[in-house]
Amino acid sequence: MAGGPSLGRQFGWLWGAYAASTAGTWLAFDAFALIAVLALDAGPAQVSLLAAAGPAVGALLSLPLGPWVEVRRKRPVMIAADLVRCVVLLSVPMAFFLDRLGFLQLLLVSVAVAAADITFGAAAGAYLKSLVPREHLLVANGRFEATNWTASMVGPPLGGAVIGLFGPVTTVLADAVSYLLSALGLRAIGAAGRPRTVGAAADGSRARPPARPKAGDLLGGWRHILADPALRPLFLNTVLANALIMAASPPLLVLMVHDLHFAPWQYALAFAVPCTGGLLGSRAAPRLVARYGRDRVLRAAGTLRACWSPALAFTGPGTPGLVLVMVTEFGLIACCGVFNPVFATFRLERTPADRVTRTLAAWSATGKATTAATTALWGVLAATAGPRAAIALAGGLLLVTPLLLPRKPDLAEIAPQPVG
Repeated sequence: MAGGPSLGRQFGWLWGAYAASTAGTWLAFDAFALIAVLALDAGPAQVSLLAAAGPAVGALLSLPLGPWVEVRRKRPVMIAADLVRCVVLLSVPMAFFLDRLGFLQLLLVSVAVAAADITFGAAAGAYLKSLVPREHLLVANGRFEATNWTASMVGPPLGGAVIGLFGPVTTVLADAVSYLLSALGLRAIGAAGRPRTVGAAADGSRARPPARPKAGDLLGGWRHILADPALRPLFLNTVLANALIMAASPPLLVLMVHDLHFAPWQYALAFAVPCTGGLLGSRAAPRLVARYGRDRVLRAAGTLRACWSPALAFTGPGTPGLVLVMVTEFGLIACCGVFNPVFATFRLERTPADRVTRTLAAWSATGKATTAATTALWGVLAATAGPRAAIALAGGLLLVTPLLLPRKPDLAEIAPQPVG
């Protein structure tokens, strides 16, 4: 399996587009927070508002787009989402150089980017399912996961260096360009890569006019998730686990940089190096599934990823503390690297083609809103009880999340039901 199967030219362009936008995203990691602090002299409350409100409001705004995207060709929607992100991000360096940049603009751009992120992701999931044969979906998702962890390993340290050399808005400009490159890559797929969608004939021509979305379609994604005996617990598990993992990050930053006096480069290194675990895990996922079976790998990786975070509450000063963080994060990220592509593939296989966009939009919007709310709550907890207490509570609650994983009988494949 050295290299895996060839998935074709169209997937190659899709993968390249994903790689370009992902590299830009990780290069500009925390760029808005740094701009708010360095250029706008924002305080902790404004930075927290920027981190929480933007994704939460963006998630709400993206929900009506799910049913609308469901009945349209997905590639033009993805290109449009890329161009929207490019344009709104370009407004930040333009306003900065004109000395007109304000906090409200950063907040509005954050909202627009979050809404476009969810819309793009939902359309991309449906597009991938129709473009790649079912037996190769895990390999495709594994390649996306490996690309994400590679970018997360290289992007933030490189972005920090770029900001130090050229100023705080440089990485935002690079991120905007990455979305333009992504749109060009998607356009290069061409009509030959146009998958069949609802209301489209085999040659990509329109077979019938798309149905007008109904008000009830807004809840269609959640109805499908909550009615499925395997997706329902998996939904609760992933939303809660991801929120708790992310909520512990700001208190850990405060603990390491403020309380324990680690240098910023040491903090960045503590999270860049462990991302190799995600790369290794995503590459191993297809092999593990082939050897042990999808259900066993999904449950094992989902359980093991919850077992690492409590150790972060014992982070101490100096080299031992840095090593503890790196080992803990490596184990956590490696388990996520295995779990994520297997979970994403199972979710696509379990969802009928005419519900994929709504399901992914509902899943992503719920996840972003929950993570934003949990992060804000944990910020208050860290301010009152201290960062160690906040990290310990998040880690303790994570230990409970494996109980929400679906039981083995519920993981059995079921025939997708048509939309009624």
